[in-house]
Amino acid sequence: MSDKLKILIPTDFSVQADYAFLMVKNLERKANLEVTFLHVLNVPDTVSIDVNGMIETCGEIDNEYVISQKNIAEQKLNSIKMIHGNHIHTALVYGKTTHEIIDYAEQNQFDLIVMGTKGLSGLRERIAGSEAQIIARKSSVPLLTLMCDRSDLEIQHLLLVHNFNDTHKQDLSLMKKFSVIFGAKLHLLQITNKPIDSVRGEIEANMEKFARINEVEDYEMHIVKDSDIEAGVIHFNQMSNMDIVCIGTHGKGGFFHTSAAEKLVNHMYKPIITFHLN
Repeated sequence: MSDKLKILIPTDFSVQADYAFLMVKNLERKANLEVTFLHVLNVPDTVSIDVNGMIETCGEIDNEYVISQKNIAEQKLNSIKMIHGNHIHTALVYGKTTHEIIDYAEQNQFDLIVMGTKGLSGLRERIAGSEAQIIARKSSVPLLTLMCDRSDLEIQHLLLVHNFNDTHKQDLSLMKKFSVIFGAKLHLLQITNKPIDSVRGEIEANMEKFARINEVEDYEMHIVKDSDIEAGVIHFNQMSNMDIVCIGTHGKGGFFHTSAAEKLVNHMYKPIITFHLN
């Protein structure tokens, strides 16, 4: 298994994007990384770029305004390279932010998207959702989110939150890379609303089967009784300090479906990796 990680950092040049890079710099101490900063110039579908790189609009938006925003973004991306070194890659694309981030990450076969996020709560979360939520829901590339500076994080314990009644093979390649690169132990956690003693045998048997199917060897098993997944993960982390939380999603979040993964992205300060379940 290659230990190289190809990482995409979407940037709007905010402090949250700086948090993402600080986290990546932390990973770079032990991992072989290829890092790209991506800025999306958020413009309507009526704006297009021809083969010569010229910007064309249909009149709904001023052409000179788009050009000025493009020039500002290019200057800021060039500053990133000057600050962090020419080994850092940069890219500028046009369109709707979340769609373009997902498309760029998938088309260029990145291993991981890393984003700083402000989080959301209440009605705003249900109606709009954060960009990170939407990317977690729709991207086939795993997403790592964080809300604050994690540049001093020592990655020793990875927490995989899962319903182990589902023992199907999942794509755990990123977690396995982290385990190899950082020598981190994988912890398996299931949240239940039943008395633990009544379900322990079944859940642990499912965990062992899941580990065999997914070729996971160095792991510990944990079961927590709580009201829901989000509360269980938060309470478990208060008792056992994990470094990164990993949780899968079926990509069904939105107004009529509550996704535990998306709720954690918006509410938990711990770094979280979300990935799509098979």
